[in-house]
Amino acid sequence: MGLGVAAGKPALGQPPVANVVRIVVPASVSTPPDILARLVGTALSEGEGWNVVVENKPGAVMTIGVTEVLKQPADGHTLLSVTAPIAAVPALVPAASFNLETDFAPLIQVGTAYNVLVVNPSHPVHSVAELIAYLKKDPGKHTFSSGGFGTPAHLLGELFKLETGVQATHVPYVQFPQAIGDLVAGVNTYQFITILPVVQLINSGKLRALAVMGRKRVAALPEVPTIVEAGYPQLASEDWAGMMVKSGTPAPAVAQLNAAVNKALKTDKVRGRWPSSALIQAAARRRRSARCCTARSRTGPRWSRTPTSRSPHKIAT
Repeated sequence: MGLGVAAGKPALGQPPVANVVRIVVPASVSTPPDILARLVGTALSEGEGWNVVVENKPGAVMTIGVTEVLKQPADGHTLLSVTAPIAAVPALVPAASFNLETDFAPLIQVGTAYNVLVVNPSHPVHSVAELIAYLKKDPGKHTFSSGGFGTPAHLLGELFKLETGVQATHVPYVQFPQAIGDLVAGVNTYQFITILPVVQLINSGKLRALAVMGRKRVAALPEVPTIVEAGYPQLASEDWAGMMVKSGTPAPAVAQLNAAVNKALKTDKVRGRWPSSALIQAAARRRRSARCCTARSRTGPRWSRTPTSRSPHKIAT
């Protein structure tokens, strides 16, 4: 699925290669990397006059979208919008034919976001401890949802089961909005989800937040305790959002893109779509981005503990 805006001046490169900039999202519509790509893409079109096209290429634990970017020239015209779960790809797909640290160059770290554990309010649970007791009372009866195999919701759900000893069935969805809608409707019991898409549902009482999956409380949900406060520091995690380009992209093109995205992030239109610090914006410098992406890409082994990494249904590329 694409989003295009007409443009009036060339994009990048010396000399210009094209007047189109593609932002590839290795996830479905309405997921955090998709929201990021569309916000930034629209701002780039309006602010720089570029013709920006956002393309969703989900599937195979993000490897379809990643591989698509690697097929393109290293000229700065194709960007990859990513979030932290991409670091888990080596653990989930050992046969993946790419290396994030060598095949890609960090363009920008946009910010840090946190997941939140939410339940349908029809269930009589108001804390993590109560949820665990509730799930253990009827082993295997309850379900937790996600936007698909290998997503943060799935990985955190499996780690939650390992650390607490609860039994629950994973229900993956092809479309992320449907997973949220079914949770609100009571089809599933709980879900781990990034704050951005559900903060209004939580504030309106359609979902109940039990814990933020970080070590500190966040401004978007100041009354919600952290998973550390709930007694499970080993489940603490954070989600970063950013963009990458193919290794070998000329330095002037990378610098131009970095400056343009930084400019876009400061616009009122982009800032206004990130409510109450649901996404904590970073300094957005390439050096910071490089440190972040390199560090996070080495956290994949953490997820090798989950059943997903040992599943016979793992997807090879």
